[in-house]
Amino acid sequence: MIEIRDPYRRRIHKKTLLLVCLLLAWFLIIAGRLVDLQVLQHSRLKAQVIEQNSLKSDIIPKRGNIFDRNGIVLALSLPLPSVFYVPLKDEPAAGHRAKINRLKKALSLTDKDIQKIMARVEDHDTFVWIKRTISQAEYESVKRLAVPGISFREENKRFYPLGPLAAHVLGGVGVDDVGLSGVELKYNELLKGINGQSQILWDARKRKYQIETLKDPKPGKPLTLTIDQIIQHSAERELRRAVEETRANWGTVVISNPASGEILAMAGFPTYDPNAYPDVSREAEVNRAVRHNFEPGSTFKIVTAAAAREYGASRLTDTFDCREGKIRVAGWTIEDHEKLGVLTFPEVFIHSSNVGSIQVGLRLARGEFYNAIQAFGFGRKTEVGLPGEEKGILRPVDKWSKTSLAALSIGYEVSVTAVQVLQALNVIANRGFLIPLRIVKETPVPAAGPAAPGYPAPRIVSERTAAEVKDILERAVAEGTGREAVIEGFSIAGKTGTAQKIDPALGGYSARKHLSAFAGFVPSEKPLLSMVIILDEPKGTLYYGGQVAAPLFRDIARNVLLYLREPPREIPKAEAIIAARLPDRRTP
Repeated sequence: MIEIRDPYRRRIHKKTLLLVCLLLAWFLIIAGRLVDLQVLQHSRLKAQVIEQNSLKSDIIPKRGNIFDRNGIVLALSLPLPSVFYVPLKDEPAAGHRAKINRLKKALSLTDKDIQKIMARVEDHDTFVWIKRTISQAEYESVKRLAVPGISFREENKRFYPLGPLAAHVLGGVGVDDVGLSGVELKYNELLKGINGQSQILWDARKRKYQIETLKDPKPGKPLTLTIDQIIQHSAERELRRAVEETRANWGTVVISNPASGEILAMAGFPTYDPNAYPDVSREAEVNRAVRHNFEPGSTFKIVTAAAAREYGASRLTDTFDCREGKIRVAGWTIEDHEKLGVLTFPEVFIHSSNVGSIQVGLRLARGEFYNAIQAFGFGRKTEVGLPGEEKGILRPVDKWSKTSLAALSIGYEVSVTAVQVLQALNVIANRGFLIPLRIVKETPVPAAGPAAPGYPAPRIVSERTAAEVKDILERAVAEGTGREAVIEGFSIAGKTGTAQKIDPALGGYSARKHLSAFAGFVPSEKPLLSMVIILDEPKGTLYYGGQVAAPLFRDIARNVLLYLREPPREIPKAEAIIAARLPDRRTP
């Protein structure tokens, strides 16, 4: 080695060597740091970057379609764009508000809408919806504005092509495609499918540069209802006319095929357009066919007559003195609508005598009558397939008062729903068998239990009792209180009802407020359809069930029979054929 003797050169050499060592150390530190960042901590740091510049969200699948019994689409989902905003973290509130205000005209945003959006921005939300499921024109307008941080996402919007038709059955969905009422709620799990998941990646300026699908969504299953949209339309049209003409508070009509228990129509008025759901009034939204309890009045006499004959408490030839037109039970006076004289057992129900019905009912033991009422399905839900169904009120025998047996005989001290009355009526139409009602025809998951097609139907009354009550109901239409339900050429079995309503202001029953009803089936010898009609508080001089509900039964049934091409037993007079021709559907 050459020894460096020059002190100056020695100092230069030492400094150079020190610098090289420092550079080498610096290089090793940098290299180590790079290895640490790009190898050892790569996964963690990548996750942090993605977390700071990305958003994971659910992909809502396409909701299953809903069909009527003939394959007509009642509800479907359509893809539409939605607008959202991803705000810059350090941008002042004024900057966010300025961006949102630029969208005000294009999206028809109200000041209230903007306040809600800004509240979420100020809460430091990283993803803020501006407006869901917008039109194509709105999409083009917003796109042209090119507001930073504003982007679009495709979502599904529920659409009901027939508008208000069967609104109470269908219900409606919310903005997140979740069923909120009707079959949309009851079968939400089936219809909604399984959510997927997506990831939106952003750069530092919140400009979208990539969308990744992490999990594909699975679309919902279809649902086929027993509803026939033609029969439904006829029921809704005639019901609306009747409610408006009688100035009733509301009305409901339920039509079924007795042999299968399938609901062919379920109409209510007032109603709503499910395309506007959930922005509808509570008054219009409630489905009173399943969610309203009421005292049925004389329509309940069907059960009284059947129980009396089934338990042998009365014979068909027995007579009942109704000449006074009133009867007193435990301090309670009950009157008939007119003095009817001495009536046979059938005549009591043909002319809907309260006095005679109470005398019949008082011959029954309490336990017998209670068992009969329960057997007909009262006091429990029908499980027709709609949410929010009421089970009514049927008190146990040990809770009955001294007047209960008499009151129940004429349809008081018991609360029922329209579908319960229809199911009980169908027991008579089906020769004593109880066929459960249902509103869903086909689902991928078969139903189980009493509501399942093919499930053994329980016998409620004997075939003889059912035939006797059917004959009484035929005469009630032909010569009794239900004469306004007559359709020339067809045999009809039915029962009217006019129940006084409790008025809280009076502390008892009102003489002016009534619930008017009719329950019947046609043709009575081989029923093709059964129907229950309820009108709440019809105004004016006509309010009896035979005056306002029976004619509505006639008008709807005549239309449906023409639609089903059901021939009359005899050729009716030409003036009796007034319903419009409808498409052919032989079997409901």
